[in-house]
Amino acid sequence: QVQLVESGGGLVQAGGSLRLSCIASGLTFGSYNMGWFRQAPGKEREFVVAIDRSGGGTYHADSAKGRFTISRDNAKSTVYLQMNSLKPEDTAVYYCAADRALGLRTRGYVYDYWGQGTQVTVSS
Repeated sequence: QVQLVESGGGLVQAGGSLRLSCIASGLTFGSYNMGWFRQAPGKEREFVVAIDRSGGGTYHADSAKGRFTISRDNAKSTVYLQMNSLKPEDTAVYYCAADRALGLRTRGYVYDYWGQGTQVTVSS
């Protein structure tokens, strides 16, 4: 059974930082590209950033460029999202997802597995 479990969310003031983690089990982690998505109240889920199998390639949404960094540790089956200079508009539930296809993709419906999400709240 595949499981993706996110952690690290919480309440932070604007300008602060958080580091999210997502631990995967039940799959060959190194065979999957990994992505982070988020969904704010009343809004559709949106792509944030993705990383390829080796960790050598990433793709960021415009909203994440220069502030968010994705990384992975295949030995620990874990993907991370370092978020800096957080803004109130970053408030959302953040989800990690696994994609077995080649190439980094931004559309959530193509991802194979999803975590349950972790809440990030940024106060002004």
